[in-house]
Amino acid sequence: MNETVKEWIAKAEGDFRTAGRELKTKDQPNYDAVCFHAQQCIEKLLKAILIHHKVIPPKTHDLAVLNQLLSSVYSGWSWTLEELRFLTRAAVEYRYPG
Repeated sequence: MNETVKEWIAKAEGDFRTAGRELKTKDQPNYDAVCFHAQQCIEKLLKAILIHHKVIPPKTHDLAVLNQLLSSVYSGWSWTLEELRFLTRAAVEYRYPG
């Protein structure tokens, strides 16, 4: 595993820890932030795997797009599109009013 992949994984782990801390908060947890950091964690992990497979990931937050790219280079990869689309929406839509 090269250093770039390790950096992406470290950033993803940071988002995971942040989401987990906020989720455990007893006094007014910010679930919007939990969703945002969960999406960010998955996005960074998907990009790390793509980089590991010598694919430069596009500048996108759309997990379905990253999933499609990953499926084309890693035959063992599988994730439910419905879940990825939900997380993608949660990262943006739930952070703003309306």
